[in-house]
Amino acid sequence: MIKRVASGIALSVLLLAVSCNKKKEEKEEVTTYPVTSPVVMDTVINKEYVAQIQSVKNIEVRAQEKGFLEKIFVDEGQYVQAGQTLFRIMPKLYQAELLKAKAEVEQASIELKNATTLAGNNIVSKNEKAMAKAKLDAANAEMKLAQIHLSFTDIKAPFSGIINRIPLKLGSLVDEGDLLTSLSDNTSIYTYFNVSEPEYLSYQTHAADRGSNQVSLITANGETYSQKGEIQTIEGEFDNETGNIAFRAKFPNPDKLLRNGETGKVQMTMPVHNALIIPQKVTYEIQDQKYVFVIDKNGTAKSRNIKIAYELPDLYVVSSGISKGDQILLEGVQKVKDDQKVKTKFQDPKKVLQSLKLKAE
Repeated sequence: MIKRVASGIALSVLLLAVSCNKKKEEKEEVTTYPVTSPVVMDTVINKEYVAQIQSVKNIEVRAQEKGFLEKIFVDEGQYVQAGQTLFRIMPKLYQAELLKAKAEVEQASIELKNATTLAGNNIVSKNEKAMAKAKLDAANAEMKLAQIHLSFTDIKAPFSGIINRIPLKLGSLVDEGDLLTSLSDNTSIYTYFNVSEPEYLSYQTHAADRGSNQVSLITANGETYSQKGEIQTIEGEFDNETGNIAFRAKFPNPDKLLRNGETGKVQMTMPVHNALIIPQKVTYEIQDQKYVFVIDKNGTAKSRNIKIAYELPDLYVVSSGISKGDQILLEGVQKVKDDQKVKTKFQDPKKVLQSLKLKAE
């Protein structure tokens, strides 16, 4: 019986020793982490800029004569043709002025005719004839002026477009210069957006890399507009306060979807030369700051704060914090601690990028 107990104790001690050895071996086993380096290459990015949308033509329609608003021929939101009558300001006063001017022209014509006959018979001097002619010219000028004033009582559309808000109602007393409505031609639209100085310089100095001046528009609901736009002009100077310069792109608007005053985002392709590119998965974030683990020559992981210049699908373009030759931790970012010694295996940076679902173009 004593022998059996002794044998059992010995077996338990042996099993315990084996178990401890296994745990010790597992504890001593070091995980190998893959590392890689940033890639320096030329690429393009799609940069978005907040844009203001404006009609190619957008004007205020104002009264040119004083009077009562007698007729409103259109409604808000209505599409009108060039030359179509929009409003009529009571024309009776100006009709009367025109009739008076026509009578004065007729009278001056008769006087000139009589003066011509008398001058031909040497009854009156040639100066009398000249005075009659001048009087007729003045009467004709007054008649034309009266015709213009009368024509101003009918306010017509200077171009085809959409009528906006009509603030005055029928019968309102209108003074000269009062706003009647505004008119927008939305056949094409302009988008204005601000570009920083470094991006402007890249855009201008690497024109051949852009391929074209075409841009896309993302509307307020987050959808991409069906038509492509083209950058037409860049303003002449930078804004001293913001350091930006305004670009203007023109978009066709065949369905009249876009209206004056809308907002959106212009998406522009920008070339980036010698970009320092890393996979997004090598980074981690602390209080909105991006970090990577750089492995030094002693195999120690050092946390490094980096600045992101641009974001690409699965990739970051880094502006500062690391350099081309640095070895950065590729996997295990959430496991490794700062100043931890790690065993690493280097992976070719280009193959790492190729293995991602999406890569820099």
